[in-house]
Amino acid sequence: MKKKWWHDKVAYQIYPKSFCDTNGDGIGDLRGVISKLDYLKELGIDIIWLSPIYKSPFVDQGYDIADYYKIAEEFGTMEEFDELLAEAKKRDMYIVMDLVVNHCSDQHEYFKKALADPDGPYADYFYFVKGKDGKAPSNYRSYFGGSAWEPVPGSDKYYLHMFAKEQPDLNWENPKLRRKVYDMINWWLDKGLGGFRIDAIINIKKDTSFPSFAPDGPDGLASCVKMVEEVDGVGEFLEEMKHETFEKYDAFTVGEVFNMKEDELREFIGEDGHFSTMFDFSAHELTFGEHGWYDSKPIVFKEWRDIVYASQLEMENIGFKANIIENHDEPRGASRYLPEYAQNEAGKKMLATTSVLLRGIPFIYQGQEIGMTNCVRGDISEYDDISTIDQYKVAIEAGCTKEEALKCCYENSRDNARTPMQWSDEKNAGFGDGTPWLALNPNYKEINVKEQENRADSVLSYYKKLVALRKSDAYKETFTYGDFVPAYREKDDIFAFHRKSKESGQDVLVLANFGSGEHTLKLDGNVKQVLLSNLGREQAVCAQAKESGSVTLTSCECVVAVME
Repeated sequence: MKKKWWHDKVAYQIYPKSFCDTNGDGIGDLRGVISKLDYLKELGIDIIWLSPIYKSPFVDQGYDIADYYKIAEEFGTMEEFDELLAEAKKRDMYIVMDLVVNHCSDQHEYFKKALADPDGPYADYFYFVKGKDGKAPSNYRSYFGGSAWEPVPGSDKYYLHMFAKEQPDLNWENPKLRRKVYDMINWWLDKGLGGFRIDAIINIKKDTSFPSFAPDGPDGLASCVKMVEEVDGVGEFLEEMKHETFEKYDAFTVGEVFNMKEDELREFIGEDGHFSTMFDFSAHELTFGEHGWYDSKPIVFKEWRDIVYASQLEMENIGFKANIIENHDEPRGASRYLPEYAQNEAGKKMLATTSVLLRGIPFIYQGQEIGMTNCVRGDISEYDDISTIDQYKVAIEAGCTKEEALKCCYENSRDNARTPMQWSDEKNAGFGDGTPWLALNPNYKEINVKEQENRADSVLSYYKKLVALRKSDAYKETFTYGDFVPAYREKDDIFAFHRKSKESGQDVLVLANFGSGEHTLKLDGNVKQVLLSNLGREQAVCAQAKESGSVTLTSCECVVAVME
């Protein structure tokens, strides 16, 4: 494998609106990000991914972009962004932005021009399609519910929007549009950007005959995903984009890819793949309900562990995935993947260990490093997320009570990850002086950075040790390029794996007990050293291993050991 600059890096996602507010307007800003760079450096972060900061009406929290060349006033100025780039560079850190090019905002100048002349050249920057028998061209349901087609005023045409109606899809079949996109990408890379996280990118390829499908819900519509899954040729667009942009700058790219075909993994993230890496959503997909959040499935430990194992093994000799516990589109991992008895500091450290030490690029989401959790809300009006409001409505229409519908929002809502970052137990959790745009999680009094920074056994202190171990001179090669080898698969409560280096012969064993009771594991080999214990029992575990050839783990205990 050709070694790349990003292979041994650790990334951190910032949701700017909820990270740090310095001007008291209740919205996080670029100045807030700049103020926390030293905090991130101390955590061990190399790459910072910012969720969208472009000019936007914020119908979908900035994923509806009105101007790709401007910073949203809510976040600051282009001068502040340039300052952020410069300050990050001083600390040997890279800034990665969100690239949202499947769709734009209906406030974008291209779309306004298209509406003004539905038969003109700008209409071909989008999918303006004649209706059929006075109805929409096909029966697609958008990702956010309702028809994916919206009538174009004053014409017999409809425009396609796979997300909100305020997010018209861009027509990638149009070479002029593609050129505009590539010019914009290069403009940002010329500024010194490290790369991009690429949003919803599989959707850019459409079947332009727009066939209808058998309805999959009582609304008579079929998910637009069906069309995405059936169409071929997205790779041609992705290769062209790579050659015209990223490749020229040796940029780091991480794709948000759902619905990829089974045999396409190497094309996407192999040595010469479309992207540097892509997020591993296999665990997240386990929770998908057949009809929505109201029938989503709870995580079963063994299924979750085995799908992570399978995903890791699938990558062997291909490339790297980006490993996540949570992000801005998912609930908090501590609330989702840990059983109730494990939703404590020991459990959160254990979960971190089984993610950060996997093969691939670790991504930490803001607040994950202090163990932030899901947030209970008393009414749907307390949510500010288009997807959550839609799913609540779906649940109510399916016959759920208000309490049941709110429970499924508590378990699945993206707003769980978007509550303001908990910096301290002071006013507004230290997020800022003004009333935050989204209500805080009340547990900020107990879970916050300030309380954990100076406590040696805190979740934050453990994350620092974990990241430092992964990046240490002694073990970096093994944790970056070493093979992933599952262990103790026959044990129902155990998540265990080796990281084995072909280059040095080094063998690091990770053992974690997700069960509620004690487990004794007979070791296949001798322990040379215990590098890390989430309960601070390095010496005791090492002594037991050397004396008895086994390790006894209490509930929620994990250890990282070097084997001889």
